[in-house]
This record gives sequence, structure tokens and C-alpha cells, in this order.
Amino acid sequence: MAKISPVSIKYNIIAHFEADGVLEKPDIIGAVFGQTEGLLGSDLEMRELQKEGKIGRVEVTLKTEDGKTKGTIEVPSALDKAETTIIAAALETIERIGPSNAKIEIEKIEDVRSNKRAYIVDRAKRLLEVMEKNVPESREMKENVRISTRMTKLHEYGEEKLPAGDLSSDEIIVVEGRADVINLIKNGINNVIAMDGTILPKTIQELSREKKITLFVDGDRGGKLIVKNVTANADIDYIAIAPDGKEVEELSAKEMLACLRKRFPARQRLNNEIEKVVEHENNKEITPEDKEKLKHLLEQVEGKRKALLLDHDLNIIREVSTRNISAALSKMINKVFAMVMDGIAIMPMINAAEKANCKYIVAKSFSQITEEINVKLLSL
Repeated sequence: MAKISPVSIKYNIIAHFEADGVLEKPDIIGAVFGQTEGLLGSDLEMRELQKEGKIGRVEVTLKTEDGKTKGTIEVPSALDKAETTIIAAALETIERIGPSNAKIEIEKIEDVRSNKRAYIVDRAKRLLEVMEKNVPESREMKENVRISTRMTKLHEYGEEKLPAGDLSSDEIIVVEGRADVINLIKNGINNVIAMDGTILPKTIQELSREKKITLFVDGDRGGKLIVKNVTANADIDYIAIAPDGKEVEELSAKEMLACLRKRFPARQRLNNEIEKVVEHENNKEITPEDKEKLKHLLEQVEGKRKALLLDHDLNIIREVSTRNISAALSKMINKVFAMVMDGIAIMPMINAAEKANCKYIVAKSFSQITEEINVKLLSL
């Protein structure tokens, strides 16, 4: 018996049947071939068509309830449309299956090729979307080349190996971190160098004696405190500040230029808002309500070997592992007001918090304090 190839199938005849007795699958298949034999002539004899691979394996699904059997019959066909409909109509002439009265009705004749065409169209659309997404437009390609060329200008400068662009001009911009440098260079501003998280590198102090310096900081509490620290220890000419709540690394080219155009002389007293914020935050004391919040945060980290770095409003800035506290604080100078940590706060952690200008450390316990410190320790 020849087997019909799935590739050759054009149509699928689907019929529903009901019979009065209890039947098995061989009973239904036997009726399909036996009761259509000789009905349609030699050209459409179902047994011969199956041997030639023009119809496929007859599939039957059935179930029996209350002494009656019902289910579906599926006949795959590689015949043409007219021949397939004749075979389907012949199935409806079957009135008995085994010893039981039966009725067969054609539910539908599926055009398998139509389903394949629908799949092909849908798949082609999705493949086209992927191609269009992965193949950049010429303008995008030019932009990528432009950015790549600019990024080759990023290098390390000075004994601290600070991230920097082209410092050959008489004016340079000093920013807080490497990401700020990358963003400025990407947008065509190359005369930039970062302090790279340190309080004030010696390299920046030396450059401030030779060149005209613009200090460009984030628009948050940390940025404002950096202004206060750097202007007190280096010869800064101008100050530029990002919009409130924004960091230099996330600014667009338009926003950067706007900030730099609004820069003001460093000798000019900072506006009253900045001075009030700095003074107020440096003198802030923990209230009973604050202690309750800190106690709740301490319970959150207990047993997890975690530390929470908090801003002035006791909002969580960052969550770190207790073994990474010192490294995390070194990159967040003037940005952490309080730290809540699991376990025992030891001197290296306390010293790191002090260097970062953190005002409070909250922990269950503290190691023996061997030196004078400015950080306030709370055991809740």
C-alpha cells in the first residue's frame, strides 16, 4: 500500500458520525472502504486510491456513551477538488456501521494549501519585521559610525587614570563620572574629564591652575554638595547644573547645551535654594518617626547580608551586599544620608561611610570604635 506524502495533501475531509451501537475504530474504517466499494467506479475506488497514495490514512476518533458511539472521520486527499468532494459525498451514503444504524455528515473540507498559504504570509510578515529591525537605515549607520569615531577619543588621563576626552583646548568640562564623559563625547563635546567618583583628584586640581574649568554636575543633592567641595579646593571658573532630578549621563545633546549656556561664574554665590538645601541637610536630625521607618528597614535586611543606602528623605537609593559596602559608598560620595545594614558594622565600613559624607549608620550592633568619627551610629 502506497503512503500519501504530507507534501502531496491538498484537502482534508472531516466528517461527523453517530451510530446506535458500541463500535470500535476498525468497524468505522471497514465501513468507509466496504460500503463505498463499487459505488464510484474503478477510477475512484477508495482502496485503490489509497494504494496509489491519492488518499491517506483514514483517522477515526470516537467515544461511547449510553450504548451509542459518535466521533469524527478524517480522510486526507491528494485528489483534485471535484474528486475530493465526490469521495466526501460518498461517505454520507453509509447508513450502517457493523450491526448498527449510523449517520455520517460532512462537517467541512479543509483546503490544506490555503492553510499553508496563510501560514506562509504570516511567517513572511514576521520575518520581514525581523529583517527591517536588524538592518539599520543608512542614517542610523552613519550615526553609529559617527558615535564610534567619537568614542575612540575616550582615554585615561593623569596619575589617577581619569576618563577623559580631548583636553588640548584652553577650556575643559569636569563631570562626576565615566558615564557622563561618554555621554558628552557621544554628543560632540570632547573637552571633558571625570572626577570618577573621588572627592577631588589631584589631576583636576592641577588642570584648574592651567585651564578654564567648567564644573558640570547632576541636578541632585549630591551634585550640589560636589559643587561646594570642589569650588573650595580647586580653581573653578564656571558651574553648570543638570535639570532637577536629572543626571548628566542621561541628558540629550539639546539639554546639555542648554545647561552649559546657563553656566554661571563659580565666584558668584550659589542661589539661595542650593545653600539652604546643603545647610538643612547637613544639620538634619533623625526624628522619632524617622527611627520607626529605619527600624522597619532594618527588619527588611535582617539575616540577608544586605545594606540599604538612603537619601535625605530616607528613600532607598541602592541595595548592596554587606561585603560590597565600602566599594559602593566610594562611588556615591555626598549622595548617601544614611545606611541601614544587616550584621555588625565594623570600622572599615564606618570609615567608608564617613568618607562618603554619610550622616547615619543603622545596625543591630557595632564593632569597638577605635577612633573619633563623625558618623552617627544608631542601634535599633
